[in-house]
This record gives sequence, C-alpha cells and structure tokens, in this order.
Amino acid sequence: MMKERLLISACLLGAKCKYTGGDNSLPGDTLEKLRERYALVPVCPETAGGLGVPREPSERQGDRVVSRAGRDVTAPYRRGAEIAWKLCTRFGCRTALLKERSPSCGCGRIYDGSFTGSLIDRNGVAAEALTERGVAVVGESEIKKLLT
Repeated sequence: MMKERLLISACLLGAKCKYTGGDNSLPGDTLEKLRERYALVPVCPETAGGLGVPREPSERQGDRVVSRAGRDVTAPYRRGAEIAWKLCTRFGCRTALLKERSPSCGCGRIYDGSFTGSLIDRNGVAAEALTERGVAVVGESEIKKLLT
C-alpha cells in the first residue's frame, strides 16, 4: 500500500534554506516517525519563489511581504506559494506540515510586520494559499496530530 504524501517545509527536514542560512530540523526520532507514516514532499516556498540563502528577514504587512530594509518581496512569496500548491496537486498531498511563524509557511500565528518579534493571528502566504485550496496545514508544534 502506498503511503500518504505529506508536503513539508524543507527546513524542518534539515535543508539549509532558513533566511539565516541555517535550518529548523526536527528531532531525528520525529523525522523517523514521519517517514514511517508518510512519503515526504519537501518545499521551501521562499527559495522556490526565487529568494536566496541567506536573505534578509521579511514579514507580512497587510497584503505585502516586506524585508527588514523595506524592500517589497511579495512577488517571490506568491510564486513560492504557487509552487507549493503545484507540488500538492502533482503529488496528491492533502496535508502540509509547515514551519510556524514564517511569512510564507506560518500557520495560525506569524510575525506582525513590525520586526519586533510580536505575533498576530494570521497565516503566511503559502499556508494561506494552501488552506484556501483545501489543504490541511499543520505547524511543527502540532506534529502529534499527524502521528496519531
């Protein structure tokens, strides 16, 4: 029987695509459990959309995504969200495990656009696009939902 496919933020798998050039790798035992249950489909919407690594931190401000220096980076974030959606379509992913608080992958709560570390109730660009299209989006603090 074929495993269900799960879209996952590449940084959670250890890919060095975080804006700092690092990763957000999940603990090895958690990754092992995910791999036992799912066929993992990695994506970094930010790099897929054309942003480099490392890159300036960015946050959502209204309908735009803006870098700390004030540069509008909305277009690459939207491109990355579309690529994430295309991967879900191509591989039949009905669920996505995404990096919390990210301006692209954040689900439920993201930074408020002030670059002060304050959070607001909102999704990142990719999480929003996937949710609107019926993909169940889960943040890494809710992994247990995927493993029960």
